[in-house]
Amino acid sequence: MEDQNEDESPKKNTLWQISNGTSSVIVSRKRPSEGNYEKEKDLCIKYFDQWSESDQVEFVEHLISRMCHYQHGHINSYLKPMLQRDFITALPEQGLDHIAENILSYLDARSLCAAELVCKEWQRVISEGMLWKKLIERMVRTDPLWKGLSERRGWDQYLFKNRPTDGPPNSFYRSLYPKIIQDIETIESNWRCGRHNLQRIQCRSENSKGVYCLQYDDEKIISGLRDNSIKTHSWFRLPGRAHSLSFRSAFPSKFFFRVLFFLMKFEHNFCLTYKTSSSLKIECLQFFPQVWSTSTCEFVRTLNGHKRGIACLQYRDRLVVSGSSDNTIRLWDIECGACLRVLEGHEELVRCIRFDNKRIVSGAYDGKIKVWDLQAALDPRAPASTLCLRTLVEHSGRVFRLQFDEFQIISSSHDDTILIWDFLNVPPSAQNETRSPSRTYTYISR
Repeated sequence: MEDQNEDESPKKNTLWQISNGTSSVIVSRKRPSEGNYEKEKDLCIKYFDQWSESDQVEFVEHLISRMCHYQHGHINSYLKPMLQRDFITALPEQGLDHIAENILSYLDARSLCAAELVCKEWQRVISEGMLWKKLIERMVRTDPLWKGLSERRGWDQYLFKNRPTDGPPNSFYRSLYPKIIQDIETIESNWRCGRHNLQRIQCRSENSKGVYCLQYDDEKIISGLRDNSIKTHSWFRLPGRAHSLSFRSAFPSKFFFRVLFFLMKFEHNFCLTYKTSSSLKIECLQFFPQVWSTSTCEFVRTLNGHKRGIACLQYRDRLVVSGSSDNTIRLWDIECGACLRVLEGHEELVRCIRFDNKRIVSGAYDGKIKVWDLQAALDPRAPASTLCLRTLVEHSGRVFRLQFDEFQIISSSHDDTILIWDFLNVPPSAQNETRSPSRTYTYISR
């Protein structure tokens, strides 16, 4: 028995530690008999194979708990590659290609590029699954800029259709994606730098005294003139003679200058109202927007701040943007009535204003159109000098109305013209020059 215990004790402690100050060294103790170790190992494996899975796990846990940290590191290095699974490669082998494609379809462009470099099988799944096409389709569905660009550039014809046998391969969409990104970056740069392709529509007639209002869609521009006529301009016929719809005012001309207009806009549960006179001096009768509840028709609050009358406003969700004859633009929180920012820069009455998620565009009686950074305007830390991105100066008269989207601004003026400021189709000759002068404002990219 004593001999047996002496033989077993070295086998239990094959590693021992020598400590010298702060350092420690692991030294392996030699086994007395390699032949006995092999026999005992084979016997342990034989017993281990006969146990249930739960018993095997319990036994291994006991073994690991009796080991030192150094041994744990070796076991971890051994287990790590065994625990890794290439599920993208394994799924097609089980006939589940569609699951692998669906998993990779959630990747963005940068991650999709990296996934193509993993191995040939990943590249095959991405190519056969047309994942670059699906990525572009997802962007077109969710982003108005992508949707508008697809229609204007013509590559929407290749989207949202089952791939025909002779249709573009995945490589076509992979090469298309960076071109789209370049287009978007160019558009944003053109907005910031004021580069545009200008088209002018003349609306002058014998009795014309300015284009007072306009609206456009994908097919036409409708404008209302001071000479009592409405004109329709087709996108496909520009430049050219517009089809004119004659309209006769029901009011005498003198009365037109005295008529009091009551304007309002409502959305969701609120209604905003403001009043203005249509005299030449635009003498406003009400100097502040008022908020009404559309569900109860009760007055909610007044937004105080403008020093003179309100000439225009727009609102969406909680944000209200108003322009005034005090030459300023104000941003308001409709829920609490707080003024978030005052935009200064126009030299005369701010007659029209529109905004989207990125920018505010305003037109004034000084003949200028200003493009403002909306996100910077909502940031109280942003300096006032960074808010105006560009001032566009082409109208020779008061700016009455404007409308814009991601690609263009369309404005009308007292100078009897409608101007189309195209930020997408800018000729190469205009890429290095700016037609409308900067106002020495600095843009901070985000």
